[in-house]
Amino acid sequence: MPGKNPIDGFTVKPTEVQFWGTDLQRPECVLAEPDGSLWAADLRGFVHIRPDGSQNLITQKGPGAFDSSQVPEAERLTKGSLPNGIAFARNGDIVVANFGTDRLELTRRGDGHTTVIVDNLAGKEIGKVNFVLRDSKDRLWITVSTRIKDWPTAIRPDIADGFVALYDKGSLRIVADDICFTNEVRLDAKEEWLYVVETCGCRVTKFRVAADGSLSERQPHGPSDHGALIDGIAFDSHGNLWGTHVMMDRIFAITPEGELRIILDDPAPNDAGPKLMEAFHKKAANFEMMQAAQGKLAGWYASVVFGGPDLKNVYIGSLLGKRLPYFRSPVAGLPMVHWNERQ
Repeated sequence: MPGKNPIDGFTVKPTEVQFWGTDLQRPECVLAEPDGSLWAADLRGFVHIRPDGSQNLITQKGPGAFDSSQVPEAERLTKGSLPNGIAFARNGDIVVANFGTDRLELTRRGDGHTTVIVDNLAGKEIGKVNFVLRDSKDRLWITVSTRIKDWPTAIRPDIADGFVALYDKGSLRIVADDICFTNEVRLDAKEEWLYVVETCGCRVTKFRVAADGSLSERQPHGPSDHGALIDGIAFDSHGNLWGTHVMMDRIFAITPEGELRIILDDPAPNDAGPKLMEAFHKKAANFEMMQAAQGKLAGWYASVVFGGPDLKNVYIGSLLGKRLPYFRSPVAGLPMVHWNERQ
């Protein structure tokens, strides 16, 4: 985009970060509404954080709900319900990419009543459903990180069995395959390109979007190797693509020209992040190394979302945090498709 980039020279120190929300459990993905409300995915369902700071927990109920009380704590990462990526349906209900039940669900915002949108692909299990994004045509872009059920074993640089699927008019089809642990996706302002996080590829990949949702012209956006695992991404209104380096616990931005900028660096002590990445590339990373790689503000930065009425609050979702760190941006976020639908 023409003109000076608003993030030129912009960085944030950890001491400048504030917090919103309390007692959250795995707030991996966060959605913002124009009134200042935030909705966070949570191990128990979802938490609605109102503009005045009050909170309301919505648990999933009904025929599509899963009884997580039957799952032992030691198995919570691989079994049971695990609301992960979330999106607003046109009426304001919550579309859920459930990383535990391996399906796409719809939860009513008022009472948590949950139904299943889709739980199979051509009659077979979908895989580890990670994230969902709704576009202006009311289609749902769904990411599947891996086809391996014991998903921690897929956190390797040499496994690329993830994919992007499109749910349109009741049908689910794969539109991009052979992705190295597919994570969050975003569309640009004109919905001409889909940007896909390849977490274990340490890169963002983009695809041109055809009118029917087909994808082509696969290419890297920004560095082909960030030297870090990437999780969530979000556009600002200038065209910068912001994101998180999970387990290095950084906020980055890729400029429209493809330059990588580090906005916030919250490193774990004792170089735990770089040590993890060294082991990862040797295919020798383990869970203990991952646990050690936690920043001080919130462990394992997982997502970034622009919120507040002016879209200049930057909130950080995480896998291990109990609150949402946030700071002010010099540029507003790109409004998501739901932003003006229910005004």
